[in-house]
Amino acid sequence: MKAVQVTGYGDVDKLNVVEQEIPQPKENEVLIKIKACAINNTEIWMREGAYGKDEESGWKPEGVTFPRTPGSDITGTVVKAGSTAHESMLGKNVVLFPYTSSGSEGEEHLSDDLSFIGSEYDGGYAEYVAWPADLCFDMPLDNFIESAVFPVSGMTAWHMAEQIEIKPEETVLVTGANGGVGLLNVQIASKLFGAKVIALVGDTSLEGRLKELGAAHVLSYRSSTLAQDILKVNGGPVDSVLDVVGDALFSTSLEVLKNGGKFCISGSAGGQKTELDFRTLYLKHLTFYGSVLGTKEEFQRLLDAVAKGKLTPVIDRTFPLQNAREAQQYFKQSGKLGKIVLIP
Repeated sequence: MKAVQVTGYGDVDKLNVVEQEIPQPKENEVLIKIKACAINNTEIWMREGAYGKDEESGWKPEGVTFPRTPGSDITGTVVKAGSTAHESMLGKNVVLFPYTSSGSEGEEHLSDDLSFIGSEYDGGYAEYVAWPADLCFDMPLDNFIESAVFPVSGMTAWHMAEQIEIKPEETVLVTGANGGVGLLNVQIASKLFGAKVIALVGDTSLEGRLKELGAAHVLSYRSSTLAQDILKVNGGPVDSVLDVVGDALFSTSLEVLKNGGKFCISGSAGGQKTELDFRTLYLKHLTFYGSVLGTKEEFQRLLDAVAKGKLTPVIDRTFPLQNAREAQQYFKQSGKLGKIVLIP
């Protein structure tokens, strides 16, 4: 089969198309013929070494073992079953729950041994992948590309919304609202939790589409008066912030949060380190949440919502698998709306 491997930390020249043997499923696994794999920040940051330093960069302290096939947002068809995997799985169209863990039910994401497909395991930049049968869920839509939009970004966004316990009619500020997680933060907060959403993007030409997806207001983070703009359109401070940006919008987020407000972060594309005046934290009675991925129960609730048509897949562009370098470079450009998907 064809696969794309990361050969070490560095630029896109570390991504190489190779020919390798099709993996054989272990007894509890199934073999999936991959039909689509959406791109996430996670595999780009893994390649760039952004999760740590040099050989210690990865989801786990020991770093990534190279070569590694990245990719975690995977859909496909089960074509072979291991000895203990039920044969009824054969022919099923599935979406992959993206990590293994020994954590107890409801706390899988908190386990120290969490291992991510595409980082600790070979992932979806390939024509086939083997994965535990119990981590293969029924695909929520008939379309492989559209279903690949949701696994990692969707579960992350869903978990963020449940963590801060969004209430109907509350105002939620969403940063990075045109990206994979941000777009689903907009939809989940507004359509499923009934919140009023203020979406922050760089390009306000996206305003119409974002409002169709549930945003009440769309503002540009490039505004020199951003905090005042947010307070004006909302008529006062916001109840919570769902952030994927980090440092670049951190001070503004805290400025516009109400007393007793909640700040939840799942990414730091705009800066991984920041300054915090602790007086702001305690004088405003703020609550901070760190968030990544989610639980199996949340994943199933997400897929159920997708299957019922409550969430809309948004795809910016697709690329053939062999153009993974170009796809990752395009992913990092600004002004996109939605997911980038690789097609084997």
